[in-house]
Amino acid sequence: MKETLRYLAGLAGPSGYGSNSTAEQVTEDFSCMVPPHLTAIITGATSGIGAETARVLAKKGVRIVIPARDLRRAAELKKEIQKESPQAEIVLLEVDLSSLTSVKRFCTEFLSLGLSLNILINNAGIFSQNLEFSEDKIEMTYATNYLGHFVLTEMLLEKMVETAAKTGIQGRIINVTSVIHSWVKRDSFRFNQMLNPKNYNGTRAYAQSKLANILHVKEMARQLQARNARVTINAVHPGIVKTGIIRAHKGFITDSIFFVASKFLKSSSQGASTTCYVALSPQLEGVTGKYFADCNESSCSSLANDESEAQKLFKQTRAVIYKRLGQPAA
Repeated sequence: MKETLRYLAGLAGPSGYGSNSTAEQVTEDFSCMVPPHLTAIITGATSGIGAETARVLAKKGVRIVIPARDLRRAAELKKEIQKESPQAEIVLLEVDLSSLTSVKRFCTEFLSLGLSLNILINNAGIFSQNLEFSEDKIEMTYATNYLGHFVLTEMLLEKMVETAAKTGIQGRIINVTSVIHSWVKRDSFRFNQMLNPKNYNGTRAYAQSKLANILHVKEMARQLQARNARVTINAVHPGIVKTGIIRAHKGFITDSIFFVASKFLKSSSQGASTTCYVALSPQLEGVTGKYFADCNESSCSSLANDESEAQKLFKQTRAVIYKRLGQPAA
């Protein structure tokens, strides 16, 4: 209740920021401390909070790599960003996150460019009311929101570790998730059922994929700390933002409820603030395995904090990746 009131009032938390803070505001305060020549990959950057994240980071001098399924839309965004920030360097590469082969191809193409990699923002997400399957015969929401990002992270991790060791600048991985992860009950979180559900529910599938994103963070943070790698990974809940995903969700709530709820939705700039804060804030040097909301560390569900569940999911995911791609993802 206390957190809800803080959110509605827009009160600042310990970080000095709150639900009303925008991406511009949170980065302006420490813009002079942003290291030069950073490179960030941002998925889902052609619209919504991903596009705003790309715009703000580019404005701070970060080279932006945009993996996009629609290169025309990506080119339009590049033009908009460079109109505001003429010196911005934007790299566009094609990818379909629901396809494991496409993600692998993107990673190979990116690595061939010889660029450094400091920041990886796994932001893309879809919501599907109807049961659909990817080319790998995996439920589309889970394939896109979780598995695609898992492979992306696995295949780019060593480049991030290498960049951090070479530059002395800590690498940061950010999984954009949702508070809706807390709706998932333990008995409904079954890996094989999520890959090929018998009784599909769009909201449940979306929530399960977002829980998987957090469990990925927990296990990756443990592994990175164990090897003393200078790369952190954290989860971010952007808030309920006025984006295409929200419009898609109107199928399970009435228009009247949506109208009332929409008055409390964040703008894209407010929604991108936590991602930008976690990506660049010097206050978060060394912070890993955490869950953030409204630019402050927050609490996730007990299931999301279950270390054994995180390790089990990681092993199951690795096995699927090995089987589908014919080789380990990393």
